[in-house]
Amino acid sequence: MELRTIGRSLAICIITIHGTCVYAQTSVEATINKKIDRVISKMTLNEKIDMLHGNSLFSSAGVKRLGIPELTCDDGPLGVREEVGRYTWDPLKLKTDSATFFPNGSAMAATWNPTLTYKFGVIMGQEALARGKNIMLAPAFNICRTPLCGRTYEYYSEDPFLNAQLAISSVRGIQSQNVSACIKHFAVNNQETYRDSINAVVDERALREIYLPAFKAAIQQGHAYSLMSAYNEVNGVHCSENDFLLNKVLKGEWGFKGLVMSDWGGTHSTINAAKNGLDLEMGSKGPFNTWYFADPLLEAVKAGKIDEKLIDQKVRRILWVMYHTSMAEHKMPGSINTPAHSKAVYDMACESIVLLKNKDHALPLNTANIKSIAVIGDNAIHTFATGGFGAGVKAKYEVTALQGIKSRLGKNIDIRFAQGYKANYKTNYTAQQKENANIPNQSLISQAVALAKGSDVAILCIGSNRDYESEGSDRKNLNLPFGEQELVNAVTAANPNTIIVIMAGAPYDIAEIKKNSAAIVWSWFNGAEAGNALADVLIGKVNPSGKLPFTFPAKLDDSPAHALHTFPGENLTTNYKEGILVGYRWFDTKNIEPLYCFGYGLSYTNFKYSPVKTDEKKYKTGENILATLQLKNTGKYAGKEIVQLYVSKLNSQTGQAEKQLKAFKKVLVMPGGMANVVLNFNATDLAYFNDEKHKWMVEPGEYKVSIGSSSRDLRQSTIITVAD
Repeated sequence: MELRTIGRSLAICIITIHGTCVYAQTSVEATINKKIDRVISKMTLNEKIDMLHGNSLFSSAGVKRLGIPELTCDDGPLGVREEVGRYTWDPLKLKTDSATFFPNGSAMAATWNPTLTYKFGVIMGQEALARGKNIMLAPAFNICRTPLCGRTYEYYSEDPFLNAQLAISSVRGIQSQNVSACIKHFAVNNQETYRDSINAVVDERALREIYLPAFKAAIQQGHAYSLMSAYNEVNGVHCSENDFLLNKVLKGEWGFKGLVMSDWGGTHSTINAAKNGLDLEMGSKGPFNTWYFADPLLEAVKAGKIDEKLIDQKVRRILWVMYHTSMAEHKMPGSINTPAHSKAVYDMACESIVLLKNKDHALPLNTANIKSIAVIGDNAIHTFATGGFGAGVKAKYEVTALQGIKSRLGKNIDIRFAQGYKANYKTNYTAQQKENANIPNQSLISQAVALAKGSDVAILCIGSNRDYESEGSDRKNLNLPFGEQELVNAVTAANPNTIIVIMAGAPYDIAEIKKNSAAIVWSWFNGAEAGNALADVLIGKVNPSGKLPFTFPAKLDDSPAHALHTFPGENLTTNYKEGILVGYRWFDTKNIEPLYCFGYGLSYTNFKYSPVKTDEKKYKTGENILATLQLKNTGKYAGKEIVQLYVSKLNSQTGQAEKQLKAFKKVLVMPGGMANVVLNFNATDLAYFNDEKHKWMVEPGEYKVSIGSSSRDLRQSTIITVAD
């Protein structure tokens, strides 16, 4: 142990094991720990137990006589949800509980911009604070293993490194406002089918390399205060009582100091959950005193089955979170629904939009030659702040696509609307009702075709919505819903100047649209300013810079979980046979051509990459690797390019993926201008997890460092050597 002084007065106690810093305590932290010790010493056993389970839908008890308030939490990640009753999910229907609607998780991932996700976190923290919330149940960033998962729209990406960078920044942003981020769902929560009981069988290498890195980064670099355990089992044990995940890895190896809460109704035992890492039980059924961590836990302590010291540890973790949030010495002011928040979500929406196709420069629209536009499709007037099962936002406002287009072009261009299809779908529909919802509406299609024929340009807004993509259920296939393909076919045949705009949070089969349409824009569930951002991209005020955060398969069976017939599993078990080959790792290693690759996205301009150089040619494990290049904008529009760096182990003997993302940077370059791009990573980042030796190891030898615009558009490369 050693004591270091930083600056004038900040003392840090450094404890090292085998030369590695495992815990750093500032003088502020030492003071907090002393306060916690004093509080716990004054608490009765009953008061301690009361703090370990919910006392309403979104709170757990404090200790009034000791000045400890309730611990309050609220759903994310789309924004602070509307207020509901203490004991019911029914909205209170207040006039004061609206909030800012943020772009969905995969939209934020499509920005590839940690600066924006930090801003996302800051604003969410400010709004949570304004509404009196101590913990935001966000961000959610489980790996997108299957494109059918109902929560793909909520999560970030298929890549652990991209997930990690965005998780770190959003957690830091939220917690900068004295609000705890609650990272979720730990771990391997990759499907909604049988989510309460499915057993995910996954080897330790895949766990360590794919499913855990973002959580580790969010804790050790983002310093997350709270974590939510997942519903599912991992290797035969429920996540809320999984000793390996919660005790050995999370609290042991990673040094997590915060609290672990269950997902709502995700607790399954008293003694096992208490001993194996759960700290706070939320959302169980029945009277609060009957919950696993209520009277049953009290009786277990009294009977000597659980040591009261373990209860003290759990109370300590909860108090630790509270002393960083509601009981913090210096508190931030909250704010909600401000103009600055609106501007920020506009920026997020703009940078998330992905241009998938732009044949013959159909975009941006040449408005000088356009007198009439047909805006077609239910999604042009649909709002996405609510819907389906799960968290939504009572948005103060939400600009639809039609509203955005009219606000930008309505003064000089005749803009008319046709619905085209009915998005008649609810998560509680029967199978027959859901099937009927996907039957094309020929009457609406005919009206749309007539409007398209008489217009200079058609903007066709299709995709899904928050009812169709929803927590609690997975999609059955990749087909576009609501008979949209028939609508697209009819409208594009009637007017070849048709722009396809797709609003969805997960991949769909758009192969026919890709083949037959001039321009395709992917616009997500893009928050309060979605319509304005979309319109500005269409007219060229904003140059699209989003890149896909996951692979679009050409067909469902190309995706690993489906190719290996492990989704949704059999006998409540899904075997992750693909191991580390998730997403583009699978497609590239198996040489399968996707519909759209990971990291793909076009721009209105073009970028030229100079040869990439590294600061050295040979490195040792632990040394930093610096890669540099010059990026030139050769077009006539200012644009942001996401420079992506992938590393491939040449002649690998350890079963590594064909390539892995190891660094990226979003760079703004003016027309004709040039930017120097510096990307760095550590040789340790090249390590794989050796299952047999149960440790990280770097395979020595040659590595190919490739840089480009997507995982399949790598412009420049160089070879480096890494030694033991």
